[in-house]
Amino acid sequence: MVPLFEAEFVRKRGWIDSEEMANMVALSLSVPGAIAINCGILIGFKLKKLPGVLAAVAGIILPSLVLLTMLTFLYEAVRDNPYVAGALRGIRAAVVALLVSAFVSFLKPFYKDVIALAAFAAAFLLSLFSVNSIYIILGAIVFGITAGMLRIKKQETKT
Repeated sequence: MVPLFEAEFVRKRGWIDSEEMANMVALSLSVPGAIAINCGILIGFKLKKLPGVLAAVAGIILPSLVLLTMLTFLYEAVRDNPYVAGALRGIRAAVVALLVSAFVSFLKPFYKDVIALAAFAAAFLLSLFSVNSIYIILGAIVFGITAGMLRIKKQETKT
């Protein structure tokens, strides 16, 4: 969903910029729920407040609900078919490619920000060692606030 959101809302429509998109994705990943719904809520609220939120949630949930209901009935009828099993393997490969694409596009705003890249590397390494996600998120919040305060202090001393 992230590459689709970015293509539609950042590049095609220009409703938000890439940094806002990255912030919305980060916030969406930090709270419980599906990233598509969380991101849709944030974008909808930014653009049209409550009506935007309602439209975003309906636009994200209803098509998926209808499609998944139909696919469930279809899958029950063909689940033992070897062609279906092969198609599902292909879909899994495509999902991995989409995740890598989302990962690369998510990092673009941070390429020149050494502090953000350090935070990313630390969070990534901690996740490899199975540190609880809550602790990683809380640590990132503390790190971000501290880095922001240091930047403000540094700017104040320059002026």
